[in-house]
Amino acid sequence: MKDITIDTPAHLHAGNIDMTGDLTRLYGTVGFTLDFPHTVIKISKSDRLRISGDDSKNAKRYAKKFIKNFNIDGSVNISIKETIPVAIGMGSQTALALSIGTGIAELYNLNIDVEDMALSLGRGTITALGVNSFRYGGFLIDGGYRIKDKGNHVPPLIFRSDIPESWLFVICIPEKPIPEILKIKEREDEILENLEPMKKELSCELSRVVLMQMMPAIMEKDIETFGKSITALNRKLGPFWDGFQNGNIYCDPIVSEGIKIMENSGAYGVCQSCWGPAFYGLLNSEKKAKNLVKRLEELLKDRGGGKVFYTRGNNIGYKKC
Repeated sequence: MKDITIDTPAHLHAGNIDMTGDLTRLYGTVGFTLDFPHTVIKISKSDRLRISGDDSKNAKRYAKKFIKNFNIDGSVNISIKETIPVAIGMGSQTALALSIGTGIAELYNLNIDVEDMALSLGRGTITALGVNSFRYGGFLIDGGYRIKDKGNHVPPLIFRSDIPESWLFVICIPEKPIPEILKIKEREDEILENLEPMKKELSCELSRVVLMQMMPAIMEKDIETFGKSITALNRKLGPFWDGFQNGNIYCDPIVSEGIKIMENSGAYGVCQSCWGPAFYGLLNSEKKAKNLVKRLEELLKDRGGGKVFYTRGNNIGYKKC
């Protein structure tokens, strides 16, 4: 075997179910796997570690950690062909880490479970969305982590469904908020350790939305009801995080403005992904998706620039070739 190419999809967050913790678990993450963007690496055996391409610093860290943790006698050459942009709320680091781990394991004939791989690389301990997007693709819900075992296990997958082929995600990534998001990411561990518990009533409300509206709607391919449910989940969560969003539901006024444009353009559901700044709308018309992309591009012209595109869901997870 000379080399392996690993192609790993991005994901989008819709929100978390339970931040109260009185039932011994926290978070429970809801989200989607996407066809684009994705991380693509080409990896081969080498006498020493060589890495080229975007996000090489993080790639080197993951490769060194994996080689050390699994006592691998040898090294690798990694060429990063494409990457998911960093710190935009679309899972760049879990995708990169698991791509590298999977590639090394394949080259050195190691049978390593994806969850063990993720834990060894410091991924998947709070939310399993990235791990399950990698493994399975689709629309995913995990059951949150056990508080007493935090950091020692990956939250269990409790629901998965294919994303209907006709559903489209219009994704907007404004540049302007990224520096503030990076500051939050630098303090993320401290922030999450010191969160005040969510009121039980809100966790109960969010759980009902997920169980009695969101899950049956995607099983029935009811985009209207499903869109309302992801909007409700995301919007009800906003005030819980407003201390890190200048008192707003979303991370930046440009996101609020963009989400209004999405709703006025016929999007069935609208969400900010994780800390942002990526936000997205759910549609089932390519014509409407293209028109919405144009409207959002006009918005970004006067707000510091950024990227807008649309994509379908990914229902298979990573690919190896």
